This record gives sequence, C-alpha cells and structure tokens, in this order.
Amino acid sequence: MVRQYLQLGSRTLSYLDNDPEAAGKPVLVMVHAFPLGSGMWEPQFRGAFQGWRLLAPDLRGFGGSTDERADGVAPSIDDYAEDIVGLVREVARGPVVLAGLSMGGYVAFAVLRRAPGLVRALILADTRASADTLEGRAGRKAMLTVLEHDGPQGVARDMMPRLLGATTRASNPDVEETVRLLIKRQSPAAIRDAIHRMMDRPDSLPLLPSLTMPTLVVVGEEDTLTPPADSEAMAARLPQASLVRIAGAGHLTNLEQGQAFEASLEDFLSGLPAN
Repeated sequence: MVRQYLQLGSRTLSYLDNDPEAAGKPVLVMVHAFPLGSGMWEPQFRGAFQGWRLLAPDLRGFGGSTDERADGVAPSIDDYAEDIVGLVREVARGPVVLAGLSMGGYVAFAVLRRAPGLVRALILADTRASADTLEGRAGRKAMLTVLEHDGPQGVARDMMPRLLGATTRASNPDVEETVRLLIKRQSPAAIRDAIHRMMDRPDSLPLLPSLTMPTLVVVGEEDTLTPPADSEAMAARLPQASLVRIAGAGHLTNLEQGQAFEASLEDFLSGLPAN
C-alpha cells in the first residue's frame, strides 16, 4: 500500500494505491464515509481482493487532499465527483468498479450523473439514494454547531453510537478507537464542507432505474443511520442489484465485520465479466 498524490489543476488529490505498478489489472475505487478519510479502507488493503488494483482517495479537504474553491462558490457533492472522475481518468485510465460507503455512496451517485461510462460495476454500502429529509437536515445543522464548539473530537463523540453497531461497541472496542482517531485526524473545514455537501445533495432515487450495471448493495444488520430497509428499497429499484446483509455490523461494515464485508465484495467481483 502506497500513499500517492495526483495534481488536478490547482488541487492535490491524495489516495492509497495497493499496486502503483499494476498494468492490466481491473480497478476497484473505494470512496470513504463521513468523516473518516481513506484510512478507513486500510484493512481492505492488507491482502484482500487479489488480482485487483485498489485505489482509495481522500475526498477534497480530507487527509492529504486539498480543497480550493473560488470565493462565493458553495461546496457541492459534485466537487467530490470531480475528484473521482479525475482519479479514474488519470490513474485507472478506463472504466472501474466504484464502491462507496455512506457518504461515498452519495459521491458514487454524483459520479454516475456526471460520467456513467467510467463505472462498469457499482458497490453501495450502508448508504441511501434519497436526499436528506427535514429531520436529517436539522441533524446536520446540529452537527455544525457541535463542530464549531468542540471540533472533530466532538463530532466523533456524538456520532460514535450511530456509526457502530451494538455488537461492535460491546465486543470490539479497538474499532471504536480506530474510528475516533480517523475522525480526529480530519480538519474542521473538511468536516464542515462535507456536512454542507451532504445536506444539499440532490435526490438520486430517480437515477436508480437507469443504472443497468451490475450492482451490489451491502448493509449492516445493526445499521441505524441507513437501516437495512432503506437498502432493500434501493436494491429493488436497481435493475441488476443483489443485496447482502452483514450480521453483527452497524454503519461501518468494512471495519466492524471486515471478513464478511470482504467476502461479499469478492464474491461479487468474481462474477463480473472481464474488462
């Protein structure tokens, strides 16, 4: 696993790459959740997905990626889509399998609106297609207040009971410590702008019937942020979707039940046609 940097105009995009010298391998791009950064995927870079090149970017502002906008330009979920499109075109140089967890799923939908030809298969984990409800927007505004007063540490404190399932919190405290560290590493500006980007993202439900590529929907059985019922409804609208529920996991399935998460993805990837 190597940390790489890509210049996209005046911005720098940081990303993890499991095989920078790879030639001809199929590519899996993994888009991180809020507010964690690419480091959340490090367990998946430790030997899983043999035969695949893995790319995991830090969305702009997170990790080592910069975020530069002209004065007066509001942050948009399409900014993140631009990051992914740039990475695919400059590094992968061909259609990829695109995986997004939580906020990463919102980004995947934005990529598919912008450049659907770059995605040959799709993985949506612990996410939803609908826009924020009024209640959801109110929750994000409350999080902005927490961020202003207590910083990333306060965001980690308030989110932890919803990010991790009851099984993880009771039996695997190391995961909680890892997640807290990943959140505390992020800048307040990155977290603030991500909240605005998620709060103002468009409804992607009308997009779903047009997504005819093979799709895997993954959800933790104990996910309360994007419950299994939401994933079931989303999968039902996707023409070529299969659904996997991960026992003993909440919202961060890849960290809480890594082996089951990886097995579900590897099974899906093994069934895809060759590039």
